[in-house]
Amino acid sequence: MVDLDWKTKMVSSEIPNKSPRLANKLTISIPPPKIRLAELSAASDSACSAYEHYLRLPELKKLWSASEFPSWKSEGVLRPAFVGLEITFRFISTVLSDPRPYANRREWRRRVEALATSEIEIIAQLCEEDEEDPETRGTIPIVDLTSAGGVLARENSSAEVWKMSDDTVVVSQVSEASLLPRLATWQNFEGVARKIQYSIECQMQGCPYTLGLGEPNLSGKPSLNYDRICKPAELHALKKCPNDDDVGSKNFENRTLYSTHQILESWVRVGKELLARICDEIDARRYERAAGHCWTLEKVWTIINQIEDLHLLMDPDDFLRLKNQLMIRASSESELFCFRSRELVEITKSSKDLKHKVPAVLEVEVDPTGGPRIQDAAMELYRRKEESAKIHLLQAMQAVEAAVKRFYFCYKQLLAVVMGSLEAKGNVESGDLLSQIFLEPTYFPSLDAAKTFLGERWSHDSGRYSPERRRRNGDM
Repeated sequence: MVDLDWKTKMVSSEIPNKSPRLANKLTISIPPPKIRLAELSAASDSACSAYEHYLRLPELKKLWSASEFPSWKSEGVLRPAFVGLEITFRFISTVLSDPRPYANRREWRRRVEALATSEIEIIAQLCEEDEEDPETRGTIPIVDLTSAGGVLARENSSAEVWKMSDDTVVVSQVSEASLLPRLATWQNFEGVARKIQYSIECQMQGCPYTLGLGEPNLSGKPSLNYDRICKPAELHALKKCPNDDDVGSKNFENRTLYSTHQILESWVRVGKELLARICDEIDARRYERAAGHCWTLEKVWTIINQIEDLHLLMDPDDFLRLKNQLMIRASSESELFCFRSRELVEITKSSKDLKHKVPAVLEVEVDPTGGPRIQDAAMELYRRKEESAKIHLLQAMQAVEAAVKRFYFCYKQLLAVVMGSLEAKGNVESGDLLSQIFLEPTYFPSLDAAKTFLGERWSHDSGRYSPERRRRNGDM
């Protein structure tokens, strides 16, 4: 357990009770925490290992971390994003071919379409950011004439040669291993697949290449080498969980749960890579780039929440029976299913630790006496508006905080709906761990105080020049 009294002392010493300019207007008192917060940590090693074995995470991690393109600096963040997208295509075929007559196919169709669209939006955003950066521009592997020595293989019927108006020749190739082009040819899945392909066409408008998944490609752009990046054939070899023969044949929700969490873990890895990028960019004082990555990270937290919400569509009886079969009942608060993901816990901590980068962004040192040095620097930054990149970054950091707390708040409600309120109920005396995460005081007390005083200053000034006050002073 960690005593958080130090946080109260830090905040109260960092923020004076009265602002120097508004001594007669504003007094801030910060009450001490009512509970002692438990330190966030992953579940027991045995629980985490069982979770990783169930999802075949060691094999997935090999696909995420493969490094085959030395000049492509974004391989670490985009490869797991493509893996998550491809698993979503497999997931679509799973849920829409569910043989159970009571499955909610209509809502499943809407949810998987929305999920794929959200994933494509983030992938397109990552690709656009790469093209805006001179260091990463043009490094993503694409399919072009030079990659085959200027000759296309005879059997490669999925490749089309486009001759542009300026005599530029490009090759538009459709992935041969991805499931999406095949889903578009099957009657039951054609409507969903076409919508996703149109989404790719729209989202990739800002990039000089496209994904090559059967989208219209009206601009005749070259396709990135999707099959080499994502390795769909190797990925789909992992479509069965280790207990599929024993449990999967008797309970269809086993396949749903398995695929859902494989997608989730892929996007958690994207978040982990983005956090490393953010720290590197801040250290290099590239604040606009860091802000862009922060906003993308906020979207990643949103998509993780969106993936978790898929549990709402699982049949209650089948899911609870599966829960018993998999023996995933939490023996304590730290054994909750979300805490069995080591990387989810890691990115939660790392997202919170972004607060330690605030002094570097503001280019001030923390006052050892507890003075409001950081708060004053933030107020000055907000007022002067001369370094907009820093403002964008600080706003994005606080948006990440909101996304993290929103995820854990929603997860607590999800537990109650899916498993019953007893599973979501914590220890009343100490406060349950999920509630502690989203009820914790702000990660950025100096930024919070700066905005509080700034808002009070504007309120004070508007009151000073209000018509009513001027009439009382005899100015009108």
